[in-house]
Amino acid sequence: MTLLRRGVLAVLALLAGAAVSVCTVALHGYTWGLVLGTVTTAAALVALPPGWWARLPFALGWVGVLWLATTRRPEGDYLVASDAHGYTLLVVGMLVLAGGCLGLVRRRPADQADQAEEA
Repeated sequence: MTLLRRGVLAVLALLAGAAVSVCTVALHGYTWGLVLGTVTTAAALVALPPGWWARLPFALGWVGVLWLATTRRPEGDYLVASDAHGYTLLVVGMLVLAGGCLGLVRRRPADQADQAEEA
């Protein structure tokens, strides 16, 4: 895959992560919204291939929107409340970032001896 294609896919994954995060942040006050956002995010992280051009940009887009939502607004309030749903959303954000970073770790190919033992 060329570098240009990977760059375009990285931007698309970043935008997709941001879109899913906006929906999750907007609906996290409802139990069904928090569950739906968490399941959608987990499904996307599992479905995206590992690498700097797919899973990591999705996670960075997701966490970036969450970071913007947790900063103080000019009115003096926050989009993410300090209740159980808000703290759960923050934990999900940490797990999303960890999942994006773990996607950078390459798997070690199985040794020939391991494959022979399985057969």
